[in-house]
Amino acid sequence: MLINRNLSKNIIKSVRGFPIITITGPRQSGKTTFTKMNFPDYDYVTMEDPDLREYAISDPRDFIRKYSNKVIIDEFQRVPQLTSYLQGHIDKINEPWMYILTGSNQFEHLHSISQTLAGRSAILKLLPFSYNELYSKQNSTIDIYEIISKGWYPRIFDQKLNHHLFYNSYFETYIQRDVRAIVNVRDLNDFQRFVRLCAGRTGQIVNLSNIANEIGVSHNTIKGWISILQASFIVELLYPYHRNFSKRIIKSPKLYFLDTGFACTLVGITKPEHLENHPLRGEIFETYVFAELLKTMYNKVSRCNIFYFRDSNNNEIDFLVETGEGLFPIEVKLNSTPRKMHFKNIQYFNKLSDQVIRNYLIYSGIENNHRYNCEIIGFPNIGNIDIF
Repeated sequence: MLINRNLSKNIIKSVRGFPIITITGPRQSGKTTFTKMNFPDYDYVTMEDPDLREYAISDPRDFIRKYSNKVIIDEFQRVPQLTSYLQGHIDKINEPWMYILTGSNQFEHLHSISQTLAGRSAILKLLPFSYNELYSKQNSTIDIYEIISKGWYPRIFDQKLNHHLFYNSYFETYIQRDVRAIVNVRDLNDFQRFVRLCAGRTGQIVNLSNIANEIGVSHNTIKGWISILQASFIVELLYPYHRNFSKRIIKSPKLYFLDTGFACTLVGITKPEHLENHPLRGEIFETYVFAELLKTMYNKVSRCNIFYFRDSNNNEIDFLVETGEGLFPIEVKLNSTPRKMHFKNIQYFNKLSDQVIRNYLIYSGIENNHRYNCEIIGFPNIGNIDIF
């Protein structure tokens, strides 16, 4: 099953002139399929192949001589030594789109790219499927709890896999392989407990000290472990917006998993009915919205800033998108019928800031509407919001 990715619509015009295109994203998010579909006339080599990897490491000049132009190098982060040799080669030839590099380890991969290939590589991010990519052509009613608990990784749909088994296998592979490749974690059992605790805190303000006490490790260890999850595209931290406001603004970040199916599996949600009655259902719906906003931004190759707002009186805006125009407050409600009380935080923030351009309320229904100076957006239409 081949599904056209939304990033394909913008990739050509967004990276015009760059000799290297770097595509990062979580493992199994579809990067290899995406690059082969969009660059069908390119040679393909993968650094997962031990022989090719050894060739690239032991004789990089000959490797580049053989693969000198129009080449996809998959899992490039496994040969960071190659970047300095690529730099000299592309500076000599200086043609656009000479190499397409992909990598699932953002931590190592982006470091080598930014240090050695700065200004020569356009960096794009490909997350798992968005709602529009998967479900926009379906005419039947979509069960919000079903799609959120099932998740978004392409292999689930391509191979018609049991999503619960897929995520358990994904987790084990990630722990045993990727985590060990990034950093020396002495006790993998502690790290596994940490990841599951984070899943139970998705959509919430993260308290590193509380997690550290529960695991029995230091605050700095937890801070480093969260960086590992970010590097692997497992979670993202959302920081508070505090410009031009008083010091009574909450300063800690919120934590979001980037795939709701993965988060659901880690907290024991394996069926839609489990999620429908779960105490975390509101936070997981908010996690879904955050991931959709992030996918829309990445697919449009946009670089807007996303924040949240909360003061000491618990006045909160779930998401604040900051663009060159101004601010776009977004409230999220797991409710099929928007009510007047759902708009009170937006009204409060509009009195606080004169930078607001347009207000949004995203809810779990399907119809779009406009009330109380606010655009009301049903969950299937998040990707169509014209912000990014």
